[in-house]
Amino acid sequence: MHPNPLFRSEDRALFEALIDEIGFGMVFHTTPDGPRVAHVPLLSTGDGAVQFHLARGNALTRHLDGAAALVTVNGPDAYISPRWYDERDTVPTWDYVALEIEGRVQRMDDEGLEALLHAVIRKFEGRLEGEGWSADESSEATWSRLFKGIVGFEMEVLAWRPTLKLSQKRTPAERERIATGLETSGSPALARLMRSLAT
Repeated sequence: MHPNPLFRSEDRALFEALIDEIGFGMVFHTTPDGPRVAHVPLLSTGDGAVQFHLARGNALTRHLDGAAALVTVNGPDAYISPRWYDERDTVPTWDYVALEIEGRVQRMDDEGLEALLHAVIRKFEGRLEGEGWSADESSEATWSRLFKGIVGFEMEVLAWRPTLKLSQKRTPAERERIATGLETSGSPALARLMRSLAT
């Protein structure tokens, strides 16, 4: 989390929306073998928990049940050029949206993992155009074999630490120039957030 309180928020609905929109993050935990990170699809339960699954052989899997861990969700980010400022006698920076989530992790039973997988499939298949893929298209043998290779987890979120660094220190005119610059340089998602979140 950025140390400047200007870049923070208490908007829990926004945090849930970021997880829902991005749908992917990183789980960090210090194991007896040293610090480890796993990259995972994420599903927010909407009631203060986040669910994910890992390969059974992942370096974190055997250490997470009952452990405190950190999950990060990275939103859009981009280089911010001083060319968009009123005064160019400064330095560049980077604007970004990120969410750190800290909490206690519990291993899910098979029923919970099954529900998680179906929810993730429905969610992301629903974002694609055309006829979607359904889990029932996977044979029982294939589903069962692959299911045995993963472990589901749920984190009870104890702390939400967002960073919404969207040039809030700049004037409205500068921020509009920055947003326009971001759009033309290939970062429209960050420009949209700049206009909608940090007004």
